[in-house]
Amino acid sequence: MAFLTEPEPARAVATQVAPGVLRLVAGNPGAMTYHGTNTYLIAGADGVSVLDPGPDDAAHVAAVLRAGGGRIARILLSHGHRDHYGALAALRAATGAPTHGFARSQAEGFSPDVALADGDTVAGLTALHTPGHAADHLCFARADGVIFTADHVMTWSTSIVSPPAGDMAAYFASLRRLLGREDRLLLPGHGPPLANPNAYLRALLAHREQREAAILAALAEGERTPGALVEIVYVGLDRRLRAAAERNVLAHLLKLHAEGRALPQNGSWRVA
Repeated sequence: MAFLTEPEPARAVATQVAPGVLRLVAGNPGAMTYHGTNTYLIAGADGVSVLDPGPDDAAHVAAVLRAGGGRIARILLSHGHRDHYGALAALRAATGAPTHGFARSQAEGFSPDVALADGDTVAGLTALHTPGHAADHLCFARADGVIFTADHVMTWSTSIVSPPAGDMAAYFASLRRLLGREDRLLLPGHGPPLANPNAYLRALLAHREQREAAILAALAEGERTPGALVEIVYVGLDRRLRAAAERNVLAHLLKLHAEGRALPQNGSWRVA
């Protein structure tokens, strides 16, 4: 896979990434977040929609409020992972803006003021339920071909799929769903924008299919634990990502088991 890179962005500085769309990068860089979580401010006729307020960080909340210019009308949540929703309570308290998210949110102690289902529209955005990375994951698509993909599709890395909330079969299906679209600009939850994303989406799906084939090939040689499979199929892995890689392998194994192609065996796995 060829991923995108970018220089570390300035903190607390909003940049325009599409017509009517500002991007703020939170100060939470890391092995799983790249330079930090992207918060998007999307202008509309009735005010600004904030997509993913980011981590619980007072400086980032202040930057979002400045960029919103007193016009924040609503807060959208792509999924219930803390690096995306940690600042939600503070931003809601500061603005009074209602929250919108998937009806069965994974965010601890959170229920959206407005529950969204697949196909619902809000402020010119269509919610697309794209489970896989998270069971409650939503992408948001605009009619002009701009799509906000959060952690379902990132441009700097693949996404972790960690059972039980993460589901590899659902992830494959959600990737194929995006491939059935013709979006012109992809704005991810981490990493830089990507124009004309379909070739990238095809490569991402092929990468997952190749990983799955490598797991099956390793199992054909004998029983393996998920940890042993990581050592075989993730060559040159950054050790900081080993735990995440093992969760991805487990997600692949559970998918293969559901398809009747792999079987658990006393903590190990074998071909069916």
